[in-house]
Amino acid sequence: MVRIATFNVENLFSRYRFAQGVDPQQAAATGFTSEALRHRIACPEEKHLTGQLITLLGADILALQEVEGMATLKRFRDLYLGGRTAYPHVLALEGNDTRGIEVGLLSRHAIVHVRSWQHLWDQEADLPLFSRDCLEVDVQVPQLGVITLFINHFKSMRDDSGDGGRARTRAVRVRQCQAVIDIVRARFGPHPGQYPWAILGDFNDYLAHDEQGRSGIEELVLWPELQNVVARLPADERWTHFFRGRADRGLAPTYQQLDYLLLSQRLARLNPLPPHIERRGQPGRASRHSGSRLEGVGLDRPKASDHCPIAMDLRSF
Repeated sequence: MVRIATFNVENLFSRYRFAQGVDPQQAAATGFTSEALRHRIACPEEKHLTGQLITLLGADILALQEVEGMATLKRFRDLYLGGRTAYPHVLALEGNDTRGIEVGLLSRHAIVHVRSWQHLWDQEADLPLFSRDCLEVDVQVPQLGVITLFINHFKSMRDDSGDGGRARTRAVRVRQCQAVIDIVRARFGPHPGQYPWAILGDFNDYLAHDEQGRSGIEELVLWPELQNVVARLPADERWTHFFRGRADRGLAPTYQQLDYLLLSQRLARLNPLPPHIERRGQPGRASRHSGSRLEGVGLDRPKASDHCPIAMDLRSF
């Protein structure tokens, strides 16, 4: 058996800062060396909780969103997950997000193939098609074989205009979803559902239609070549993200599924049990979760993440 999972770890960043005694003006004028800097994980109190939640999750292969890069991910692993013995295989590639929000992977099993799709161009928007990347990764699992993962973090529903961001950003997610379908077909042919693969990540949208219109991700999530395994859970247990609301904009608190683990029809058929959504890192305001929480989680902050990880046990490929 292998457990795969996806988790938006919310701002897994590290930043360089000047050490004591370094003159910022002089450094800006003449440059500086790495020896004159200190490197640390941002928000260590929260990242400690993030690490605890990942440990509890127990995933063998973990797709991640909102990771700054390879060095940061390795440092997080070493500080909070037990180091290389816990996850010897680490992957994060710099993608299209100018803020350093990338997708990545932690794995106990060997990564044998990697392909980035960040170069694809959105002709309509005249921008890179993927907000971050669609990271294609093959992992060799002993006794089971190779599983292919397509790791994504689609365009956010936020925009600078205030309300209505979901409608205004929908078209980008529609094009991103179609591109993922095209990538899977290019890899596995016209009937890809018969092969072992999964599409995972933060899709930044939900399936329900509302006053802003239709969902931007339904073409992918409802694609007949795959299954959204979270749909195996009761409707009120499918949420992976809590939004506390914005009273100043008339926005009420909501619970939505923004994170997805989509199995190929082959994997879905061979592995019929429901997935697990881990909510012990959610803030206290997320009152729909009535179970226990990690020690140290607050009403709003600190928390492990604003998203819940989804895990799926696969017993056969």
